[in-house]
Amino acid sequence: MKTTLLAALCATLALPAMAQVNTPRVDERQANQEARIQQGVASGQLTPRETAKLEKGQAKVQALEDKAKADGKVTPKERAKLAKAQNKQSKKIYKEKHDKQVTTPKI
Repeated sequence: MKTTLLAALCATLALPAMAQVNTPRVDERQANQEARIQQGVASGQLTPRETAKLEKGQAKVQALEDKAKADGKVTPKERAKLAKAQNKQSKKIYKEKHDKQVTTPKI
């Protein structure tokens, strides 16, 4: 009786842990891209408007990740979609950080 109850308790506690979805690559990449944006702000490479636009893009990627995790499993197709969205966001970050025009002095 005690062992059956203990086994049932262990199984009940283990189910939520198995249902959790881990996406460490996505999370690490999100943090990296967020750091790149903050570095751009600190260095003056990004204007407040550019920063807001990039932050909005990061939020969209996060929402996509949350949606993928909602059912308890991230499929390979969902992972590919997340990677594509992160690639797109990464290119936007690069573009915004490097779009400053160099003005030539007038003689």
